[in-house]
Amino acid sequence: MVNGMGVVKSFRELNVYRLARESTQTIFALSKKFPAEERYSLTDQIRRSSRAVKAMVAEAWAKRRYKAAFVNKIDEALAESNETQSGLDDAFDCRYLSEQQFTELNGAYSSIRSMLARMIDRADDFCKNPPSTDYRPQGERANEEEPPYGHDVLAEFFNQSPVTNHQLLS
Repeated sequence: MVNGMGVVKSFRELNVYRLARESTQTIFALSKKFPAEERYSLTDQIRRSSRAVKAMVAEAWAKRRYKAAFVNKIDEALAESNETQSGLDDAFDCRYLSEQQFTELNGAYSSIRSMLARMIDRADDFCKNPPSTDYRPQGERANEEEPPYGHDVLAEFFNQSPVTNHQLLS
């Protein structure tokens, strides 16, 4: 994937992630002023959904090897973005947010939703490498001599004869 500055190497370079992260920080700061009785309802929910947007983008980035998995995670981020906007509506209706605060955050989440929708529409641009592509950073794979943990263990496990219930109970 290429951005205006070159090849994107991390989810942290994605504009959608950056905007979601910034918006999450704003929501966290503003929600500190919500009434105490909202601590385990609106405050908790809006913080969780806003954080989930950026978390899902990060997960999608890691799963771009498979287009369906990538689209699924971006779709989940889109749903969390909508949930965050619903929480913003509630906070504004209860007068926990000023009109300016609401307008700015709602606008940010509208932009996030648009970017996420475009990512779904352009999933092929994000997922153009074959499933066998190794996405680990260059330094993590340069001196690798053995297969990743589990490869030999699994091969050994599947080459064994099956265990019967009778053997387990003995």
